[in-house]
Amino acid sequence: MTEPLYRDAYRTECSASVTAVHERGYILDATIFYPQGGGQPGDRGTLVSEGGREIPIETTVYAEDRTQIVHVPAPDAPTLAQGDKVTCKLDWEIRLPRMRIHSALHLLSVVLPYPVTGGAIGDGEGRLDFDIEDSGLDKDEITTKLNELVARDAPITESWITDAELDANPDLVKTMSVKPPRGAGRIRMVEIAGIDYQPCGGTHVKSTAEIGAVQVTQIQKKGKQNRRVRIALA
Repeated sequence: MTEPLYRDAYRTECSASVTAVHERGYILDATIFYPQGGGQPGDRGTLVSEGGREIPIETTVYAEDRTQIVHVPAPDAPTLAQGDKVTCKLDWEIRLPRMRIHSALHLLSVVLPYPVTGGAIGDGEGRLDFDIEDSGLDKDEITTKLNELVARDAPITESWITDAELDANPDLVKTMSVKPPRGAGRIRMVEIAGIDYQPCGGTHVKSTAEIGAVQVTQIQKKGKQNRRVRIALA
């Protein structure tokens, strides 16, 4: 399997070895690149070989068994072979805004305590879809409440619970469309101290203050009982 060093969200470089050449790219024994999933895009960056060749990585995805992570190179990038040693260099300028907006979306799920039917994280913007029949949502009011939570400077930390513990507390899962991965025997939880606690495999900032000011940019009706709320870093 690929060791998921991306869970140390502020780490931007690591050493690794190519364990296999996949049809889409390169599988490494460890990586700081987050693989696409849960509405969060795969990370971008560069693999640098021992000889100094630079292989731009356009995205990162799971292999079919979801224990290995594939680094998808740009077209016409230099090639690597199984056994090659590389240095992974994360594109931090892309990752950080995604971390900030991901943490902000967790806050949005607190401001709007309704079942989440979908979501997506972009580069400094994102959205959640909520199961609300007649919402009457107000952009300015939601923006104010979001920024009040941001201003608390609440620590954001991770912990783990067992599958059985999650089964005993099903209300911890807010998303109706994306379920926490099963099979490993434990589930990663992300806690915003005093505010939120839910399963999540993505990358986050260390405190709400690091999110910075956010604003609701659009509220859309996406069906009889579905409202899409878009936010962006201000």
